[in-house]
Amino acid sequence: MTHLPRLASLIVAAGLAACAPETAKLPSAPVAAGPGIAVTAQAVPLNPDAPGQSAIGAFRYAGGLALSAESTARFHGLSDLVVSEDGALTAISDEGDLIEGRLVFADGRLSGLADVRLAPLPGLDGQPLQNKAQSDAEGLAILPNGDRLVSFERDHRIWLYPADGSPPRPAPTPEADFPANGGLEALGADPQSAPDAYVAGGEDSGQTWTCRVSAGCTAAYLVEKPADYGLVALRRLPQDRTAYLLRAWDPLRGNRIVLTIRGPAGEIARMEMERPLTIDNFEGVDFVPREDGGYRLYLLADDNFQSSQRTLLLAFDWTP
Repeated sequence: MTHLPRLASLIVAAGLAACAPETAKLPSAPVAAGPGIAVTAQAVPLNPDAPGQSAIGAFRYAGGLALSAESTARFHGLSDLVVSEDGALTAISDEGDLIEGRLVFADGRLSGLADVRLAPLPGLDGQPLQNKAQSDAEGLAILPNGDRLVSFERDHRIWLYPADGSPPRPAPTPEADFPANGGLEALGADPQSAPDAYVAGGEDSGQTWTCRVSAGCTAAYLVEKPADYGLVALRRLPQDRTAYLLRAWDPLRGNRIVLTIRGPAGEIARMEMERPLTIDNFEGVDFVPREDGGYRLYLLADDNFQSSQRTLLLAFDWTP
């Protein structure tokens, strides 16, 4: 005779298993981090419901990609990026990895990512970071001399990674009480102020600080934002302009972002994205100058190591 309570529990378990998100595909054997990471780039439209949409206000779509890599389980959680004028891309991940590659273009539009390398960020002892409390890298800035600055959450700090590859050292970090998962998400170089200057921002508070490697940090602009939005990235632009990327999420509306660009006299540009546009957990932003006086803007989405999310890289052209 069938035991009804046991049968009911089996039915419930089967139902839960059917509803659970599909586990991300892992390689069949361990894959060493390093050169030769093969990245697949699938083109994505700006608006899947309206494939002909080519702009959001003054921001013209210049191509977008969904990135994936079956050769390693570590190409996930990309949280910030810096793109050079020659198309070299540097990114960091929530697991403390450094990703480097080269953007590929077709007729001026973003079409791929090549020559990708992935390696763990080292700690102060020169050894790879070992646990989530230490490795949750969120913000990236590259100074004019090539030194890299990385901000971390959970153990809130900023480290300087010298351009010569020597072990990192602590850099001036704002003195503030940050939530465990709501700290120094935003970080950007500020070469207009000084060669060693940078700006940091708190996700939950929207407070920013101006810092120098040789001096320290002082409180600066408090970003005006709705309570459900967090400050996840920023970039300093010429003419004393700053771009701020704000992100929100809830189960009903999903991901939403607001990109604002402010100058000394106030806001000069704004771009908002939500469904049905191609949207995910965007956390990284960068601007690359163009010869016509405008910028190529890049947005990077962190997939949180979840198969239900995507690593998206979108490009837009904007002229002030």
